[in-house]
Amino acid sequence: MMPLALAQVGEKNSIMRIGGNPKIKKHLEQLGFLPGSEITIVTKIQGNVIVNVKEARIAISEEMARKIMV
Repeated sequence: MMPLALAQVGEKNSIMRIGGNPKIKKHLEQLGFLPGSEITIVTKIQGNVIVNVKEARIAISEEMARKIMV
């Protein structure tokens, strides 16, 4: 298990756990970041990450990507 921020571009991963305070967890879950979901990093730009999750492209900060364990 590792933070999403350390995963390679183009690599498919499964979300294992979401960390952070309850407000951050709820926000990520509303965006579709749920344990068991498949996630793929599309690109990394200056630490920020663009991912495909549930057939949607979402940009998140590196700080948020470190809270998502794959």
